[in-house]
Amino acid sequence: MEQLKKRLNQLLNEAIELDRHLLAALPKSILQEAIQGKLLPQNPNDEPASILLERIREEKQRLLKEGKLKKKDITDSIIFKGDDNKYYEKIGNETVCIDEEIPFDIPQSWSWTRLASIVRFNPKNQASDNTAEAFIPMEQIESTYFSHYHYSIRKWGDIRTSFTHFADGDVAIAKITPCFQNRKSMILKDLPNGIGAGTTELKVLRPFSNTLDREYLLFFLESSYFVDEAIFKGTANQQRIITGYLEKTISSSTISRAAQNMRKDS
Repeated sequence: MEQLKKRLNQLLNEAIELDRHLLAALPKSILQEAIQGKLLPQNPNDEPASILLERIREEKQRLLKEGKLKKKDITDSIIFKGDDNKYYEKIGNETVCIDEEIPFDIPQSWSWTRLASIVRFNPKNQASDNTAEAFIPMEQIESTYFSHYHYSIRKWGDIRTSFTHFADGDVAIAKITPCFQNRKSMILKDLPNGIGAGTTELKVLRPFSNTLDREYLLFFLESSYFVDEAIFKGTANQQRIITGYLEKTISSSTISRAAQNMRKDS
């Protein structure tokens, strides 16, 4: 009987541990389904992502003419599927096959794009030194698949240098381990005066178009595809995403349905 009890307890503990692992894996699985467009059937009436990408290209040209964007910040990469059913990338006058970089199939109305083509990285803010703005250290960003964070109020003059800038509508992720793997990430919104600053261990992405769904972008950055493929550099205890990894990452691009579906299921 004692042996039976011991074996039963062992099996129960193993079952509990298995359940814990399955529960932990569930959000990752849901995210992966979302970024592949598999959570819900696609709506044939949805505007194709190619139109969104064209609007973003037009917006970048407008910002360039207005002096709000530099020529070096414009990536003219266009990814398309050829007649041979392979993916190609056109940059300027050069076209190369990138079929090996495409990680999975996506719905026909979606498109692949480099992140650098649809967002600006770590943009700077301008404000008076005496204005009250949000300050967010790493410990105030929760490890979660959803955007939970807290901030304190500081004078802009005290935080505008030596910290990472962000603003309402930006998407930010931790770039250092293990915060990166723990999904310390957020969509900034309702900040005092619309801007703030925080830990230097953040990578901030500012989408070019308001049409690009921030929640979908956040879910993509939290997906197993993006997190597991990341390349790091540094010591064992402090490794950071290598420079250029985010910029060169290929993202599946849609307008909003994937994020809307995630919200319905959460």
